[in-house]
Amino acid sequence: MTEASPEARTEAGSDGKKAETSGTAIGNPQLASILALLVPGLGHFYLGRRMRGVAFAVLVIAALGIGVSLDGNLFRPVRGQPLTLLATLGSMGMGTPYFVLRFGGDYSGTPTAPGYEYGTAFLLTAGLMNLLLVLDAWDIATGKKD
Repeated sequence: MTEASPEARTEAGSDGKKAETSGTAIGNPQLASILALLVPGLGHFYLGRRMRGVAFAVLVIAALGIGVSLDGNLFRPVRGQPLTLLATLGSMGMGTPYFVLRFGGDYSGTPTAPGYEYGTAFLLTAGLMNLLLVLDAWDIATGKKD
């Protein structure tokens, strides 16, 4: 069994057990999070987790590509429908690709397309997945996760 390093600290997990974290920050968490939000995988790439960044970028871009190929809905706020605001925020989580599709390509989806609902789910998943990756980049940068 190895001994913990001097900078290691112990935190209680959700199950009450003690979990050891390194506590060594490896980068600027704000910069890593902003980069991860702007371009999927870029925050991990900045932190030196290059393969992880590439894998995450491929996952988010693949979900985005499948959603667009199925003519899914790229959410935008609709007056009188407050849940569309939450869905829009979730979709915007994919970062720059959302704004390129919405404003650069004026993409909105085709409600009559056979894969519209599935495509919508893929597009929303791409945004939500990237938001989780932003949090992952933050945790890695602060030393809470290896």
